[in-house]
Amino acid sequence: MQYSELGKFIKMKREQAGLSLNKFANLAEIDPAIQCRIENMKQGIKINILENISRAFGTTPAKFLEEFEGVNDE
Repeated sequence: MQYSELGKFIKMKREQAGLSLNKFANLAEIDPAIQCRIENMKQGIKINILENISRAFGTTPAKFLEEFEGVNDE
C-alpha cells in the first residue's frame, strides 16, 4: 500500500467534518504548520502525529489506516 496520498485523505476527512485547518490542528494537538505540510504532502507523518490525528477523528491509527486503504482501493 502506498501512503503518499495520506495527506489528501486527512484533508478530505477534516473538510467533511467541517473543521478549519487551525481548529483541527488544535483538536489534534499538533502545530497548524505541520498539519498544513502534511495535508499538502510536503511532510511525512510520524507515528505520534498519526496517533493524534486518528484520535481527533475518534478512532485508532489502525482503523484510520484501514479506512484510508479502503478508500484508495476503490
